[in-house]
Amino acid sequence: MKKFNLMATAAAGIEGIVGQELRDLGYETNVENGRVRFGGTIEDVIKTNLWLRTADRIKIIVGEFNAYTFDELFEKTKALPWEELLPMDAAFPMNGRSHNSKLHSVPDVQSIAKKAVVSKLSDFYHRRTRLPESGNLYQLETMINKDHVIVTMDTTGESLFKRGYRVAKGPAPLKENMAAALIMLTNWYPDMPFLDPMCGSGTLPIEAAMMARNIAPGFNRDFACEKWDWIDESLSQKVRDEADLKADYDKEVDIMAYDVDGNMVDVAKLNAQEAGLLHDIQFKQLAVKDFKTDKINGVVVSNPPYGERLDDKRSVEKLYKDLGKVFRPLTSWSKYFLTSDLEFEKFYGQKVTKKRKLYNGYLRTDYFQYWGKKIR
Repeated sequence: MKKFNLMATAAAGIEGIVGQELRDLGYETNVENGRVRFGGTIEDVIKTNLWLRTADRIKIIVGEFNAYTFDELFEKTKALPWEELLPMDAAFPMNGRSHNSKLHSVPDVQSIAKKAVVSKLSDFYHRRTRLPESGNLYQLETMINKDHVIVTMDTTGESLFKRGYRVAKGPAPLKENMAAALIMLTNWYPDMPFLDPMCGSGTLPIEAAMMARNIAPGFNRDFACEKWDWIDESLSQKVRDEADLKADYDKEVDIMAYDVDGNMVDVAKLNAQEAGLLHDIQFKQLAVKDFKTDKINGVVVSNPPYGERLDDKRSVEKLYKDLGKVFRPLTSWSKYFLTSDLEFEKFYGQKVTKKRKLYNGYLRTDYFQYWGKKIR
């Protein structure tokens, strides 16, 4: 089976987690800004799409080279092995990006790279008229940075954060792959209590339950490459069947999802039901200030409101104070909060153990971490 150069793309700040996931799956990696490179066959492409919890996309690197003129871009793009990847009726739109490069006009980069692919395929398929582009989608992209060109083909389709279980949404939902990254940055193991006291649409507890059960995050959706003409349907089914066998539905789990808003609890339950995990999560309508527990060695992970608008600020500050009053005394618990409010520590009433910069979409946020002391 042909081996490809591949890349998993990722949000800024979580490339290292994607790299670790790939190494855990058995791949050698090279972590770069916004992406992780690795190698694999088309079976590996399907497997990584299915299993990676924190990546955005898996792309085939069709080729890379330096280009300083549009003639050079055309000839070097045309020289790539398009006939091995694109059937005659392939739909192959071309995206483009350019940073700090002589070829800085993105529309021109897209147009010339597209013409190069058309020229190669027209020669190969002996077409004098336009290519039909009526078949399956092969999304291409030409990225140029400091005159270095990387031409890729997307295998994923809709971004990997779209797991397929979020049938109901709340305000400002956390992306599923960001939620998975937040959990992976904690010291939580599936035999420990897990709590999101402001669960919103339930993304964090659902991702935790999927990890605890070892359920492949892509099980509930398909990928662009599964429709490609040259990929055998049975290969995709084999990878999915292997993933099903790895799921563990017998393990005892203790995952709690609370929210002060009863409507949001209902939304979270609908999403958990769609993921097949409704009975693995304890849902409850409860305000943060009313939380009590005798459990030890638990982990709290939450994405509290940020109070971006002035009229929200007071209520958010009060919420942060409530979080401190409730969770500071739970010294065996570790607590992790994602917020863009740099004054979080002041209102929570405790200095963090560690703070990590992350981007929630385009918003710069900090992950405030308070590590507990386990009771043996």
